[in-house]
Amino acid sequence: MSPLRLQAETAYGRVEGTESKGILAFKGIPYAEAPQGRFRFQPPRPLKGWTGVRPAHRCGPVPIQPALPIFRFLNAGAARQSEDCLYLNVWTPGTEGTKRPVLVWIHGGGFLIGAGSTPVYDGHHLAQSGDIVVVTINYRLGALGFVHLDGLAKSGFEESSNLGSRDQIAALEWVRENIGEFGGDPENVTVCGQSGGAMSVGALLGAPSARGLFQRAILQSGAGRHVIDRDRADEAAELFLDELGNPRCTPKSLGALSANQILSAQGAVNRKLMNARDLMVMMPCVDGNLITEAPLEAIGKGRVSDIDIMIGTTLDEWKLFSPLDAALLRSSESRLVSRFAELLPQIVSNPPDPEFAVQAYREALAKRGGKTTPFEILSAFQSMRVFHHPAFELADQHGNAGGRVHSYLFSWKPPAFARSLGACHAMELPFVFGLTNHPLSRAFTGFTGSARRLAGRMQSAWTSFARNGRPGHPGLPEWDPYDSVARPTMVFDRECTLADNPLAAERNLLEAWS
Repeated sequence: MSPLRLQAETAYGRVEGTESKGILAFKGIPYAEAPQGRFRFQPPRPLKGWTGVRPAHRCGPVPIQPALPIFRFLNAGAARQSEDCLYLNVWTPGTEGTKRPVLVWIHGGGFLIGAGSTPVYDGHHLAQSGDIVVVTINYRLGALGFVHLDGLAKSGFEESSNLGSRDQIAALEWVRENIGEFGGDPENVTVCGQSGGAMSVGALLGAPSARGLFQRAILQSGAGRHVIDRDRADEAAELFLDELGNPRCTPKSLGALSANQILSAQGAVNRKLMNARDLMVMMPCVDGNLITEAPLEAIGKGRVSDIDIMIGTTLDEWKLFSPLDAALLRSSESRLVSRFAELLPQIVSNPPDPEFAVQAYREALAKRGGKTTPFEILSAFQSMRVFHHPAFELADQHGNAGGRVHSYLFSWKPPAFARSLGACHAMELPFVFGLTNHPLSRAFTGFTGSARRLAGRMQSAWTSFARNGRPGHPGLPEWDPYDSVARPTMVFDRECTLADNPLAAERNLLEAWS
């Protein structure tokens, strides 16, 4: 076998990667010019290119973001932060020969934290196990990516909306233009993300300029409902400028502010505007320019029915956030009723009596064999309304519009010492990317035989879907496409099964109250 070629020619210059165990890695490749100074709050700009060979041996800086210790295991560690952050990373089994499917990963973090270089997203195992090309990307976060200044009628900010989404599209355009030189097929691209990354994928489904850049989409713990309308976007933008002290609103003056000033104002806006209904306010918006209609409307009208979709959630999503929710941690029966009394009027249009709601949810949870302590009930309710229901909703809309959908539910629970987390938000990540020495893998999977078997099955499902839009493979039961009647869903656990309409009783309650 001839040695792997360590260099690749992009449209902007040659890059040199590294090789490990038969996989080439090209890290820290820029896909747009740095959005700094007067280019802050502006759309990504095309690269100017370089001469000679650019080393692509290490990841680029991570986007500017606040320090959130609870999510440190998903963050990029001690990596340097910078507004010069528009970089991507490529893992490939080879740059020559038959073109391979491409999977482009959009990281999560609630549009506030994270990076494509986070160790748990290392693409080596996925590229190797599935013989595919894996790309991970950075994009602008928080106020720098999702404060939408275009609606304030300020000169110089006419396209200053959805900047993080525009970055994602610029990265996908780079993939279309260059991935063939890395052994990838630009006509066979799957965009994939988890949490805020999956919500980003959902937003891209409502963006006409993103169509044609990918043929398939995988949404992990995120769906198409996570966009704000123009009024909410303008409210957040106005408050953001207020918190900055109402500086002169020009590209030059806003570009002269420090990153700490941006983060301080960003935090103040989030504290003032976030509530039980709006868990995030710095997120994509329907701006009428990039995102022309709510993604669910676009999906329901069949505008993206040619895109194959795989979508799913983890069973106990909300348990990851229990440290942020004192009521969840200290739940007693009386606290549970009080919490339902607080939540229901904010999130449903036909709120039932709180005591009735608690009892109804307890009975629904018992039907699937779940524990019915106050902690479990509140966690299950939050998981359903924030994650499960939006995923089912998107699947229904896409399937009814003629699109092909596959649905999954990840219910594997960690070893005993971490059992209270259950199958919480982000628990599936090491199974998708491969069990490694990353702390998330070590802490929550235990490297057990059953965990390794499940990781292999899930990686095969993800890479099979990237190859041909069908995630089924010999290691799983027959995986029927989703339909809005039977709602067949692959349950990933120590033993994988295909279940019809899982969580139906809980879903029905939420829909009856809505």
